[in-house]
Amino acid sequence: MIYVKLIGHDFKYEIRELIKAFFFGEEIIFISSNKEYNGDGLLIENSLNIKGNKIDSITKIYKNHKLMFQYNEEDLQNIEIGQEDLKKKIRIGIKKSLYKGLINVSETRVPWGILTGVRPIKIVHNLLDEKIEEKNIVEILLNQYKISNDKANLILNICKKQRKYLYPLDENRFSLYISIPFCPSRCLYCSFPSLNINKYYEYVDEYTDKLIYEINSIKDIMKGKSISTVYIGGGTPTAIPRENLEKIILSIYDNFSKESIEEITVEAGRPDTINREVLNMLNRNKINRISINPQTMNDKTLKLIGRKHSSADIIESYYLAREIGFDSINMDLIIGLPGEGVEEIRNTLKKLENLNPENLTVHTLAVKRGSKFKKTMDKYSIKGQEIIEKMLKETEIFSKNMEIYPYYLYRQKQILGNLENIGYAKEGKECIYNIKMMEEKETVMAAGMGAVSKIFFPKADRIERVPNVKSLKEYLNRTDEMIDRKIQGLNS
Repeated sequence: MIYVKLIGHDFKYEIRELIKAFFFGEEIIFISSNKEYNGDGLLIENSLNIKGNKIDSITKIYKNHKLMFQYNEEDLQNIEIGQEDLKKKIRIGIKKSLYKGLINVSETRVPWGILTGVRPIKIVHNLLDEKIEEKNIVEILLNQYKISNDKANLILNICKKQRKYLYPLDENRFSLYISIPFCPSRCLYCSFPSLNINKYYEYVDEYTDKLIYEINSIKDIMKGKSISTVYIGGGTPTAIPRENLEKIILSIYDNFSKESIEEITVEAGRPDTINREVLNMLNRNKINRISINPQTMNDKTLKLIGRKHSSADIIESYYLAREIGFDSINMDLIIGLPGEGVEEIRNTLKKLENLNPENLTVHTLAVKRGSKFKKTMDKYSIKGQEIIEKMLKETEIFSKNMEIYPYYLYRQKQILGNLENIGYAKEGKECIYNIKMMEEKETVMAAGMGAVSKIFFPKADRIERVPNVKSLKEYLNRTDEMIDRKIQGLNS
């Protein structure tokens, strides 16, 4: 248990998230008086002192009422972050002060330093927008954000690769996300609002009609603006009948010029939803990128996490897609699945080597609040940070050997090892939608249950989130409200 007392500020969220990076799973309690600390666990005091123009942050850490560590981060007003935002400098200074204390009392490595957010690459984009030189950007990442040298150079290189797909910024350009929330079964780690297709099959036709109605409305809402990419995700879109999925795809083309869409992706993630007829339909309708997602190629793990297929099924589906003519295939892996270590990831990568996909997305397992795993994780064997890092390193070596390179990256709360998720791609095969969605430099209009629109206002560098409801019945009954929300978001 960790007790936290803040003096002179109320950056509770930032403090909590940074402590969680060092002490995964520990209960964190904020107190207003030292009398609330009984000596069990740690007491962390973080104070902000302002004297004239001088601003300092002091961190003190106690155990059993005895002072273990004290550090003073001085002159927060002079922190160099490429911009003159005093509040941001203070927030960074407070976290640097806390970071210094935590690395002295915890054995956990934190390669991402004081960064706890999802999108670390946005920092680099903003610095490049300010015309900061690359060497100075690396210095800011190392010295102010405390990121490791490897991670600093990684996100700088990814950022440089992304910019041709993002710039010049255009407030009249948008991408489209379509949510099809049905799956054959729910995986152990899944926290998405997905629905078992067998249980909810009777709603698929109605959902298809409501979804198309929302897509039609987005055409009207976005009149005068140009579409760039489309992503059909879920759930598993190929879990619904082929006729329904084709109807949805054709509605997109009816509303938005097929020739204007630079890239359209369909997640065909589960091989137990893929057959020749489905793939022929997708190919006939000019879907130019699909995902076939093994997560692991170890059959024992596939069974454990709730998949209803084998690694042989994945390979068969992949070769079938190649035979039909798909030349841009993504495959997802998850590092840190229950019972898996370095040998298991090597086995997975060895099986993928012959497949040679254009994209490989490597996720580090995150213990999500809405997943079955969160409720039952004590039953499973999960590797520690050192092993997770070794597994991630294996994927990095594999990617270099396969000549696929990092092109987007994001992090998640409760991610194992305090690490990251990385998308790799062959040159010219980057998923443009992934870049635009993750870096939030373009509006994404989203349709369907649980989908979240993100409206980008470039002049203010602001994102307005507009979520759809996560309940199927609520979505079916309130589709008009979801449309009205988008109109209000655009006018906010």
